[in-house]
Amino acid sequence: MPQVMEFKLPDLGEGLTEAEIVRWLVAVGDVVAVDQPVVEVETAKAMVEVPCPYGGVVTARFGEEGTELPVGAPLITVAVGAGEDEAAESGDSGSGNVLVGYGTDHSRTARRRRVRPGSAAPVPPAPAPTAAPVAAPAAASVAGSGAAPAATAGPVAVISPLVRKIARDHGIDLRALRGSGPEGLILRSDVEAALRAPQPAAAPVASAPVASAPVAGAVAGERIPLKGLRGAVAEKLSRSRREIPDATCWVDADATELMAARAAMNAVGGPKISVLALLARICTAALAKYPELNSTVDLAANEIVRLPSVHLGFAAQTERGLVVPVVRDAGTRNPESLSAEFARLTELARTGKLAPADLTGGTFTLNNYGVFGVDGSTPIVNHPEAAMLGVGRIVAKPWVHQGELAVRQVVQLSLTFDHRVCDGGTAGGFLRYVADCVESPAVLLRSL
Repeated sequence: MPQVMEFKLPDLGEGLTEAEIVRWLVAVGDVVAVDQPVVEVETAKAMVEVPCPYGGVVTARFGEEGTELPVGAPLITVAVGAGEDEAAESGDSGSGNVLVGYGTDHSRTARRRRVRPGSAAPVPPAPAPTAAPVAAPAAASVAGSGAAPAATAGPVAVISPLVRKIARDHGIDLRALRGSGPEGLILRSDVEAALRAPQPAAAPVASAPVASAPVAGAVAGERIPLKGLRGAVAEKLSRSRREIPDATCWVDADATELMAARAAMNAVGGPKISVLALLARICTAALAKYPELNSTVDLAANEIVRLPSVHLGFAAQTERGLVVPVVRDAGTRNPESLSAEFARLTELARTGKLAPADLTGGTFTLNNYGVFGVDGSTPIVNHPEAAMLGVGRIVAKPWVHQGELAVRQVVQLSLTFDHRVCDGGTAGGFLRYVADCVESPAVLLRSL
């Protein structure tokens, strides 16, 4: 006998409490295998596919694409044991896995098949879920011989997609019907009987005044919800401005020797070294000399916490918006390892496959806005970090070199820092050391 199992939006980790449905990967009536991804969701940190721990027939989906659901809200219900001859795997115990990339076995090949109406075993009603279902439209309440006394929460005992479509097209709330099929299964005849039943007169509702003109002060134009990644970025930047008394200092540096050193490194063969990797290695050396900037402020304890390791974030612009992947233990990596990790994380960011863990835990951020063709900026500190180094474009400019005017490769460096963790002398010392390493990479060799 099939058993209806409810799968809820799992805990996505990293303090995330909600996610937006981006794309359903299965439809009602599909046969799903254990650990098959059923929905793609977007959190404030990343896009992830959520696999279902049950195998069987999908009997209900909760939420349309674009809907935001809290953790613990129902996602789908699955009739475990229905369509066993077509399912790749099924079992009423489930796998216990949560997210793709977090213990899910990718060795299985997910298969999506649709059950023909009437081909699956009847599905009995299931107990009401603990999370509240999506509210049905007011017009969906139906009275008549086939109606239940009141709509109940939980999965609906319907297998046929056709029955669901007829009910949806006519505004019928399937939860309000009592099925005449085996084990309470709702049949097409039940829906058609509800359509023929007389509708109760609607209770009078006090009319509300209808505005004939836009609300005073409202601004006309396109409105874009601040949610998902855009909302998370907005909240983090606003929190940074609210909590961090930041200051910015900057300096122009002659990067000619740094670019020549990079060219020499790449001329000997092997993986290519990126400019970002060289700047990152300079940053980690500077943070070793000025650890005040690799810290955070604990407001509850009223303490500055100096962090033992450098987890280096770097700003990456994607189609979804700005993300900051984090290179773990950057202080222990050489330029070749840093280049490889930057490339790996950038590709994941580009394809929207960064895991939440790739976007958290940073202690210092490197922002290369020079890729946008600009020279300078005043970065906003990436809360709860204490500082961010901004790097403009490296461009040929007139420069006094060894007492003579010459054309050199010049870059502007800017440091925004939390003034609570250090004063201008420390920030200036950090920035000057970075500039000295850019102008003369031999300075960096002394600290390696």
